[in-house]
Amino acid sequence: MSTTFNFFENAALAAPAFSTGQAENLVRERYGLDGVATVLGSQQDANFRVVSPAGTFVLKVSNPAFGADDLEAQDQAAAHVARCSGIRVPSPVPGVDGRVIQPVTLASGSTVARLVTYIDGKPLGTGAYLAPPIVAALGDLTGRTSGALANFAGPLPPRELQWDLRNAHDVVSHLADFVTVPGGADAARTAARAAAETLGPFADGLPVQVVHGDLTVDNVIATGDGDGRPRPVGLIDFGDLTRSWAIAELAVTCASLLPRAGDPSVLLPAIHAFDEVRPITDDELNALWPLVVLRAASLMVSGRHQASIDRANRYAAGNLDLEWQIFEAATALPIRVMTALVRSALRPAAPRPVAAGRPIVAGGSRAVLDLSTTSPALHGGLFLDGGAETRLAGDADMAYVPYLQARLTRTRLNAVEPPATVGLGVELFAAAPLEIRAPWPGTVDRQDDAVALRADGRTLWLTGPLRDVASGDLEAGDVIGRLDAGSLRVQVSALDGRPPFLVPAAMAQAWASVCPDPTPLIDPDATRDEHDGAALLARRTASFATVQEHYFTEPPHVERGWRQHMFDMAGRSYLDMLNNVSIVGHGHPRLADAVERQWRLLNTNSRFHYGAVVEFSERLAGLVPAPLDTVFLVNSGTEADDLALRLAWANTGRRDVLAVREAYHGWSDATDAISTSVADNPNAVETRPAWVHTVAAPNTFRGEYRGAQAHRYAEDAEAYVREMVRDGRPPAAFLCEPCYGNAGGMPLPDGYLTTIYRAVREAGGLCIADEVQVGYGRLGEYFWGFEQQGVVPDIVTVAKAMGNGHPLGAVITTKEIAAGYRGQGYFFSSAGGSPVSCVTGLTVLDVLRDENLQENARVVGAHLRRRLLDLAARHPIIGAVHGMGLYLGVELVRDRETLEPATTETAAICERLRELGILMQPTSDRMCVLKIKPPLCITTEDADFFADSLDRVLTEGW
Repeated sequence: MSTTFNFFENAALAAPAFSTGQAENLVRERYGLDGVATVLGSQQDANFRVVSPAGTFVLKVSNPAFGADDLEAQDQAAAHVARCSGIRVPSPVPGVDGRVIQPVTLASGSTVARLVTYIDGKPLGTGAYLAPPIVAALGDLTGRTSGALANFAGPLPPRELQWDLRNAHDVVSHLADFVTVPGGADAARTAARAAAETLGPFADGLPVQVVHGDLTVDNVIATGDGDGRPRPVGLIDFGDLTRSWAIAELAVTCASLLPRAGDPSVLLPAIHAFDEVRPITDDELNALWPLVVLRAASLMVSGRHQASIDRANRYAAGNLDLEWQIFEAATALPIRVMTALVRSALRPAAPRPVAAGRPIVAGGSRAVLDLSTTSPALHGGLFLDGGAETRLAGDADMAYVPYLQARLTRTRLNAVEPPATVGLGVELFAAAPLEIRAPWPGTVDRQDDAVALRADGRTLWLTGPLRDVASGDLEAGDVIGRLDAGSLRVQVSALDGRPPFLVPAAMAQAWASVCPDPTPLIDPDATRDEHDGAALLARRTASFATVQEHYFTEPPHVERGWRQHMFDMAGRSYLDMLNNVSIVGHGHPRLADAVERQWRLLNTNSRFHYGAVVEFSERLAGLVPAPLDTVFLVNSGTEADDLALRLAWANTGRRDVLAVREAYHGWSDATDAISTSVADNPNAVETRPAWVHTVAAPNTFRGEYRGAQAHRYAEDAEAYVREMVRDGRPPAAFLCEPCYGNAGGMPLPDGYLTTIYRAVREAGGLCIADEVQVGYGRLGEYFWGFEQQGVVPDIVTVAKAMGNGHPLGAVITTKEIAAGYRGQGYFFSSAGGSPVSCVTGLTVLDVLRDENLQENARVVGAHLRRRLLDLAARHPIIGAVHGMGLYLGVELVRDRETLEPATTETAAICERLRELGILMQPTSDRMCVLKIKPPLCITTEDADFFADSLDRVLTEGW
C-alpha cells in the first residue's frame, strides 16, 4: 500500500534513533555481512557506511514517515538514471532472504531499511573550490539526470514534501519563526514572497516531471582526474524524489554552489552545460533565480526547524552556518539582475536600455573623461593616485566618465577578487556651478547622500554635494538642485532600491538590464565605444598563426602594464610572476622617455656612425670579465645563440656541437637543432641532426645523479668529450645555460662548468654561456649566471632582459674570436644596434643600477624562497623549490618517492592563480614546474601575495 505523506500535516521528522551497533547487527543478521559501521549525516534518516571484507556499503534506515513503496520508487528511479545517463548510482543489495527492503523495529515504532552499494569517491562539496570546468561538469550531470527522469514511468507514491519547490513559499511561511538569527525570519519571508511573486507569471508554463530534488554538491560523488580536480561521476540520496518543476533540479544545484561563488557569474558554466543537455525554455530562464532564492530560503528555515526538533542530529546542526551562507548569497543581488545574468549565458544579449528624457544640465561644453585601461592620461602609474579622477577632470566646465566604462583608477593591486570598476551610470565633474534639472516629472526625496527623482517605475539617482535640493513633485525641466563644483554620480534604475554605482565587470551587463544608460540626459550627442574581448580573441585566431599560442584557456585581454603588474580591459590587476622579459618592470617612464627622445632624433642601422652604439658596446664589454671585450648586437636570443654557433664554427673549422638535453636555445635552424626540450618541440630528440651531441640534463632533483652523486654529471660529460675526440668529431663548441632554466632555474652542480669547459677547451672547442634568461642580475648574488660557477666563457649570449621587451640581444666575446667571423663575410643586424635599440639597452642598465634591482632580486628572492620552502613542508605536491634570486621554480609532483610529474595539476593551478590575480605558467620538459621569473622590481609584499595565494590554491583545490 502506498504511503502518502504531507509535510504540512507532519512537519516534525526527527531522524530515527539507531546506533552503529544496531547497524552492524542488522547488516550481519539480514545481509550476512560482518562490517564496521560509521555514521553518515542525514537530515531525517539514519545512514551508515559499513566496511566489510565483501566491500563497502551504505545502510539507510528510513524515517518512519516513509515506507517500502517510497524506497522502491527511489531504487527504480536511480536505476533508470544509471541506464539512461551512465551516471553511477547506488544499487540495492538483497538480504539473505532475498528481500531488498527489510523491516526494522525501533524503540519508537517500526520502519524499513535497505543496504546499497557504496560509490567510490568523495562528495563534490568536500573541497572549498570548484573550477569552471568542474562547475560545468556538475551542470552536465544535473542536465543528464533531469533528462533521464523526464522519461521515468515507475510508480511514485503521492507526497507533499517540504523540498518540492512548488511548496517552498508555504514552507518558509510555516517555519520562519524557527530562525533565531536577528532579522532572519523576516528576511526569509520577504525573500520568499518576492521570489514567489516574480515566479507567478511563469509558473503555469514550467514543465513538471519527476526530479531528484536534492541534486547538490554533497550528493554528487566525484573522483580525481588527471589534473587533480574532482570530476562528478555519481549521484546518491534519491530520498527527496518527487514530481515538481523540472527547472527546480538546476535551481537546487545552483543554490548548493553559492557558498563557493564569490562572484555569482561562476555559476554560469553549470547553467550553460545543463542547457546543452536539456534545453531551458524561456519561462524556465525567468523562473530559475526565483527558484534558487526559494530553495535557499526553505533550506535555511528547514535547517533551523530540524535542529530545534532533533537536537541530537549533529548533521543538521552542523549545516546551519552553510545554509545561512546559501541564503545570504542567493538574496545578495536583485532577482532581476540575477535573471539577466543567467539569461546572458544562454541567449543573445538584449538591447541595453537607454534612459530617455530632457537633459539634466543645460549649455556648456562636455568633455569625456577616459579612465579606461588604455587611457593615455593614466601613464606612469597615475591611476594608482587616489585623487587621479578629480585631477584629470581638471578645469573643464563639465567632464564625465562614460556609462559602463571600466575604470583603471578603481583597480586594486594584489587582490584575489576582481574590483568594482564599472560604473552603472555617468559620473559628472564640474569646475563651475551647474543647475541639475528634472528629466521627467516625478517626486523628489533624499536618501542618505543621494537625491532620488521617482516616477513611472524608474528612479533618477543623484549622488554628490547637491545644495538647494527641491522636494515634493516636480515637472520636467524644474531644478532639482545645484552643484557648485566636484563630482555628481547620475544613474537611472528600474529597481525599487538604490543600486550600487560601481560593480565588478563580470556583473556589469546584468546590472545594466535594470540600470538604463543615462548618457542622453548628460550628453545627447555621445557615441558608445564598447569593448568585446571574445571578439578580439576570435580575430586573433583568424589572422594570427595559432602555433603562436596564448597563455591560459580564457586569456585576459591585457593592454597595460605598470612595474610588476599587468591590467586587463576590466581594470583587473595581475601580479606578473613570469615575465622575465620586462626585467625593470612594465611601463617604465624613464625607458619610455628615452626611447621617445631617440626616436625623434634618429633610428637607423649600425653601419652609420653614432654615439649610442659605441656607448652601449662599451657598457656591455665592461660588465664581463677579461678577456671578453667585443660585442655583436642582434635582435633576439635566438639570433644571439645562432651567431655564437657561427662564431665557433668559423674559429674552429668544425661543425660538431655539444649541448645539454632538455634545454631550449631558439627557433632558428641551428638553435632549434641544439634545443632538445620536448616541451617546445615534441620531436626535438628524434629530429636532431648528426652534428649535435648531447649530455644528460644535470637535474639534481629527478635525474640519474642526485645529492652527493651530482658531481658525476660533469664527469660523464667530460668522458663524452674525450669520446668525441677519439671518434674524430671534437666539439666546435659547448653551449649551456649557466643556470638550468628549463628545469625551473635549477643551479648547476658545483664545478660542473669548470670540468666541462676544461675538457672542451683541451679539445680545441669554445665554451658558450647562454645568459638569455638568467643574466642581468636575476640571480641576485650574481650579475651573470656563469659567475656562480666560477668560470669565464669564450662567448656570452644575452637577450630578453636587455631591452625590457624591446627586441635586443648581444653576443660578447674576444676580439680574436670576433675577428674569426671574417671568413664568413661581414655581419649585420638591422635593428640590433640601431640608435633606439642601443638607447633602450643603455637605459635598462641605468635603471638596474640606479634602482638597485639586482640587490632587490637577492633580498626579495631569498624571502620568496623561504616562503616557498615553508609551503613545501606543508603541501606534499611540492617536490622541490629550485633556484635563487628571482629565478625560481616550484616543481610539483604526484608522489615524492616516484617523482611522478604533476603536469596537468600544474596547468590547472596556473589557471586558478590567474583567477586570483596572478600570472604564472608551467615550464620544464614535464611542464610541472611553476616558472617564477618576475620583473626585478617586485616587493616582499608581492612575494607574500603570491605565496599566500599559492598556499590557498594548494589548500582549497584548483
